[in-house]
Amino acid sequence: MAELLTDDQIDMAIREHLPNWTAADNALVRSVQKPTFLDGIRLVATVAQLAESMNHHPDIDIRYTTITFRVSSHEAGGITEDDLVLARHIDTAAG
Repeated sequence: MAELLTDDQIDMAIREHLPNWTAADNALVRSVQKPTFLDGIRLVATVAQLAESMNHHPDIDIRYTTITFRVSSHEAGGITEDDLVLARHIDTAAG
């Protein structure tokens, strides 16, 4: 099982590498606004493919043109290095 990151490690990662993310309720959270609903769905499809390749899946909430990603390691009960990696991939996909 992956090792949980400390609050200090999470805060540093957000400051240095994930400025669009926040930590809330043992997860990394980011909302992305897309110009159209279909653009949002395309982003979800891209992230789904990334998540499958990593075997690490975010929770995704779709609200018209706003897509919210929640990334955590459920089996570990919080945020791990795997979540930081997935969050960076989501940032790349989101543009």
